[in-house]
Amino acid sequence: MNKKIVLDASALLALLNQEKGFERVESVLSNALMSSVNYSETLAVLNQIGMPEEEARELTHAIIHDIIPFDTQQAHKAAILRKKTQPYGLSLGDRACLALAEQLKADVLTADKVWAKLALDTINIEIIR
Repeated sequence: MNKKIVLDASALLALLNQEKGFERVESVLSNALMSSVNYSETLAVLNQIGMPEEEARELTHAIIHDIIPFDTQQAHKAAILRKKTQPYGLSLGDRACLALAEQLKADVLTADKVWAKLALDTINIEIIR
């Protein structure tokens, strides 16, 4: 069985925009999933750049089949992660992604280079560019 990969919104947006590192995201799509918080972030960015709401939703669902609801366990972990991640400016969405990865014992893909500075023993983070 292949290990699950949690995508940060930045990784999915890199794929959608064919930005540097998109090939790595594309290579893990069969095992990829996303937090509902990061799904919301992705839709917000697509909407902001002018993509109609329904088109953005359909496009995202065509790529990511597993969108995991943000639950109380993840909320707790995201809150605890704030202390470790605050010096690097990580958002709630970023911490939701990390919390889901920890909960599922999954790896994370992100395009956010600052994540490389995180010292999180229980989460494997891969920077795609």
